Amino acid sequence: TFPGTFNLPCASSSAVLVFPAGAAVPAAEKKGIRICVDCEEHIEADHDRKWTGEAIYNILDNAVKYTRSGGTVQIRAAVQEFFTKISISDNGKGIARERQALIFQRFYREPEVHEEEGVGVGLYLAREIITRQKGYIEVRSEEGEGAEFCVYLPNGK
Repeated sequence: TFPGTFNLPCASSSAVLVFPAGAAVPAAEKKGIRICVDCEEHIEADHDRKWTGEAIYNILDNAVKYTRSGGTVQIRAAVQEFFTKISISDNGKGIARERQALIFQRFYREPEVHEEEGVGVGLYLAREIITRQKGYIEVRSEEGEGAEFCVYLPNGK
């Protein structure tokens, strides 16, 4: 296991992000995207701080990348019975239902986003990182309606 403690201050500000994902803030600010964080003050989950931060950053980076200027990205974290759920949702372009399983494949890029920066490994790595920590990722999305990625990590002891 990877014991660690999330210290997630509750705030609604582009300066406050989950884990060390602050690198997404400059890109969000350039596009006028508001990042909102809603969570309990102290959450414990078994995780590797560095790699979990990388996985969350990859999802957050995509949320910012595929949300139009002036949009919103919402980060929520809450303890459930067996898992801590970290939800990253946006009001961006969304993902067609028939492509939702494909987005976790290595080097997969949706046809309409080839002009965007990236090579298609972020979500693949995020899923690998979370799965190796006995967690999992779900995606909920409708094309044109944004997306929600839910990361589930085992609760701390």
